[in-house]
Amino acid sequence: MYIVAIAWIYVALMMSVAEATNTNGTVLGGIVTFIFYGILPTSIIIYIMDAPRRKRVRLAREHAASEMAAADPKL
Repeated sequence: MYIVAIAWIYVALMMSVAEATNTNGTVLGGIVTFIFYGILPTSIIIYIMDAPRRKRVRLAREHAASEMAAADPKL
C-alpha cells in the first residue's frame, strides 16, 4: 500500500517541479500542484485504507479494558 503512495507522491513532485520551472509557471503553482495532486489525495486514500487496522486496534483495546475490569472488581 505504501509503495503506491510513495510512487504517487514522486509523480506529483515531478509535476510540481515541471510547473515551477516552466516559463509560464510559478513556484506558487508548483506548491499548489503538489498539495492538491499529491499530499491531499494520498492522505485521504491512506486514511481510508488504514480504517480496518484502526478498528482492530480499537476493539483490542476495548477487549483488554473489559478483561481488566472483569478481573479486578475494585475498579
